[in-house]
Amino acid sequence: MRRIALLLAAAGVTLAGCAAPTPPTVTFYAAGKAAVTGPAQHCDVQVENCSADPNAHAVLRVPPGSPLQISVDAHVGETPWQVVFRYRDAAGTPIEGRSAVFYGESKRLAYTLRLPAASAQLETVEIQQFGGVLAARQDGGVDFITRGTWVLSVDDRR
Repeated sequence: MRRIALLLAAAGVTLAGCAAPTPPTVTFYAAGKAAVTGPAQHCDVQVENCSADPNAHAVLRVPPGSPLQISVDAHVGETPWQVVFRYRDAAGTPIEGRSAVFYGESKRLAYTLRLPAASAQLETVEIQQFGGVLAARQDGGVDFITRGTWVLSVDDRR
């Protein structure tokens, strides 16, 4: 009986090792609260095998002028990634911005987004993980193709 139990335990470990890896997550922090989300889209490095979840996004209250801390999974941090965001200035004008691209060698796992003015209201944030595929631009340059995206919708209730 003991031998059967050991065989069943070993089979369970083997099957657990074959399970598909869970998609990387991103955590957003602001005003003492956190929100975690999986990817809205995630592909392999060659951007060939992709999955999408249109319901995957985080919602978090971010008061005007407050910093937003972002923590990415190690599987994101070991690859090139960037923060793309939109906010409204005091006059209500929408403004788009983006961080520098963080390269995989640095294994950067966190970033703090600070808007330029205390009255600025963050609206959306998207973490973009780049794949190993390049796309030619008309101007002769190249762009990396986005392989994964994680989205934050800001609850701007005051």
